Amino acid sequence: MSIFDIFKKLDEEKAAKASQPIEWIVVGLGNPGAKYDNTRHNAGFRALEGYCARSGQKIDRMKFKALAGEGMLGGKRVLFLKPQTFMNLSGEAVRDAASFYKIPPEHVIVLSDDVSLDVGTLRVRAKGSAGGQNGLKNIIYHLNSEDFPRVKIGVGKKPRPDYDLAAWVARQVPGGGSEGYRQGVRGRSER
Repeated sequence: MSIFDIFKKLDEEKAAKASQPIEWIVVGLGNPGAKYDNTRHNAGFRALEGYCARSGQKIDRMKFKALAGEGMLGGKRVLFLKPQTFMNLSGEAVRDAASFYKIPPEHVIVLSDDVSLDVGTLRVRAKGSAGGQNGLKNIIYHLNSEDFPRVKIGVGKKPRPDYDLAAWVARQVPGGGSEGYRQGVRGRSER
């Protein structure tokens, strides 16, 4: 096999993947803008960005009120989304994308921060309630379903019971907001 045959085969594989329909949506939750870049609330954005950077996939265009990109994950064609509507209205972008591609809630994976988990701990659930997370609450409202998988990323509990929760998740994190990502993650899956 010549080098030209290898390049031709790679081009054919790329074209075959691009012709597959989008079957899944992976949504990273966060807030847009530099003010929120290194905050706990942007754990979903950061996790999605990290995956795409490591796998050579891009989230580089505006679509459905979100920064979006298409790629492959587990052999399936996926739409990656970072809603730009701010956390509490994330469901608008998810609803628009799911409706356009006719994606059922069971094929929408949401990555979000979770203050009840230690920093860097992951909790994977096939479905469930919002658990007090307003982005999840809005997605549940707009999809009219709790039956979508979610990956909750631990950002740690607030330092004191009287500490304002909104201030805790929106506060800049020392070290660029990467505490859990650089240290590695511990996880558990729940069904």
